[in-house]
Amino acid sequence: MKNYYKTILYILMLSSLCIPNEAIDKKVDNLISKMTIDEKIGQMTQIDRRFLNKNDVVKFGIGSILSGGGSVPEDNTIEGWANMYDSYQELAQQTRLKIPIIYGIDAVHGHNNVTGATIFPHNIGLGCTFDSNIVFKVADITAREVAATGINWNFAPCLAMPEDERWGRYYEGYSEDPKLVSDLGVAAIKGYQNKLGKNHSIAACAKHFIGDGATVWGTGDNNYQIDRGNSIINEKDLYEKYLPPYKAAIDNGVLTVMASFNSFNGLKCHASNYLFNDLLKDELGFEGFVISDWRGIDEIPGDYKSDIITSINAGIDMVMVPGDTIWGGESYYKFLNLFKESVEEGSIKEERINDAVRRILKAKYMMGLFDNPFSDRSYIKDFGSKKHKKVAREAVRKSLVLLKNDDVLPLSKRTNNIHVAGVGANDIGMQCGGWTMEWQGKMGPITAGTTILEGIKSSVSRKTTITYDANGNNGENADVGIVVIGEQPYAEGVGDKDNLVLSNEDLLVLENMKKYNIPIVVIMITGRPLIITDHLDDWDALLVAWLPGTEGKGISDILFGNYKPSGKLAFAWPKSMDQIPLDFRDTTSPLFNYKFGLTY
Repeated sequence: MKNYYKTILYILMLSSLCIPNEAIDKKVDNLISKMTIDEKIGQMTQIDRRFLNKNDVVKFGIGSILSGGGSVPEDNTIEGWANMYDSYQELAQQTRLKIPIIYGIDAVHGHNNVTGATIFPHNIGLGCTFDSNIVFKVADITAREVAATGINWNFAPCLAMPEDERWGRYYEGYSEDPKLVSDLGVAAIKGYQNKLGKNHSIAACAKHFIGDGATVWGTGDNNYQIDRGNSIINEKDLYEKYLPPYKAAIDNGVLTVMASFNSFNGLKCHASNYLFNDLLKDELGFEGFVISDWRGIDEIPGDYKSDIITSINAGIDMVMVPGDTIWGGESYYKFLNLFKESVEEGSIKEERINDAVRRILKAKYMMGLFDNPFSDRSYIKDFGSKKHKKVAREAVRKSLVLLKNDDVLPLSKRTNNIHVAGVGANDIGMQCGGWTMEWQGKMGPITAGTTILEGIKSSVSRKTTITYDANGNNGENADVGIVVIGEQPYAEGVGDKDNLVLSNEDLLVLENMKKYNIPIVVIMITGRPLIITDHLDDWDALLVAWLPGTEGKGISDILFGNYKPSGKLAFAWPKSMDQIPLDFRDTTSPLFNYKFGLTY
């Protein structure tokens, strides 16, 4: 059976091979022939800007820098970012061989670390569009805004297929359906890497390899419940479910792949020779380079030196160190010293080093970094522009899923009095969710945008009165109520939650609104399905907005009938916690089936 799967993948691989760029290969080989071991190790090292002594870029020939969530320059503006980026490239030009830096960032739903960026719906919402064209446009605009700040590498798209709704990264996946994940993942890669090496293109990164959405509750690592846990995956599921999105990504030229935190059948992915050398590089034919996740090698059992040896020999080409000693990580000085020591003693062969560096340098050449290492300020004028926000608004309305409608929606724009309730109705931070300005996200006016409340106000007639109370009070004169409930921002690990019920605060708001005896429209901001079975009968309509980003008018477009709802569930919605994890193919017991979604 194993040979059967391998044969199928091999045939697919042969059909998609591209003619190698011989000119780039010659340049890479020539450059490697001039490099010292120290310079090669430097190219394989990635450090977060927060922990980097800038002089070390020159001293060690550092190959890559990143900004993790919330890692921003003091001047958090477009120009501030571009200036920072260029300062690092200027240092790289002072090295002996003048090898440019590749700078990475998690722009997972727009350039979400930068004030004023266009913030799009998270992947869970984009998955519900079932629309590869809108995903391409979202990625293309993200690339334009990332390029405006000089940065050239995005740690996206996420190709995880979330299976357990309790996982704090559930919203980072498009769907549990491998066909849909493949289609939308390819669209994102094409958007980021459009005309690679020219114009605004940036490198994409397929992550996380592999099985991070399949982790088992209670096996989490780093004090988490499920995040970084163990995925138990048999061969059939590996080849039929988890590999196809990566195969599609490779066939469409993705430049980089990120290793996953989780364990694969008991072994940390970062330590798996089978996953990266045998499967990814040999079987799937991946010719780009593999980047570790944040301190990912540190989680391999053993001391730090053995972690380095094991991960590099397993096929990790670049290590995200990232040097965060203040949070319990290892110094990048220690990494560089132990890496060189391991090479000198023969624990890591120079042949393995050369392979990794060749992959990294080839990617840099393909991106045009050697010819144009500095930022192109011409893209700044469109950063956060109206035309970008227009696409974000389109993405929002296409992502919304109408789960219930008792002839309430669309609302009339001439309704006399509409009462809006819930803290989420007027909170950009809650709309955006995690991975926005900070790693875990944050409530409040964290960036520019239009709230749901502002969108509602802009959509109605001048004669309509809009009232708002976060707690649902003071709605006695209303003809209809709009209640915004859901989850406050979170991201990986911290977002692991064993009970997905509505919060006491939301229940109180709903109870307060109930007493007015008016039609109630519920808008849910959430990164995953919540358990609402016992409450659904009290609502006249339910519109799930996911984590829509900065363009709240996309929600009012649907509320007031400017557009008909078209979103469909990209997974099944459970009735109770007892059903979790719920397979998307289960059509017998969910509250709402896969691909369910109403329209007008």
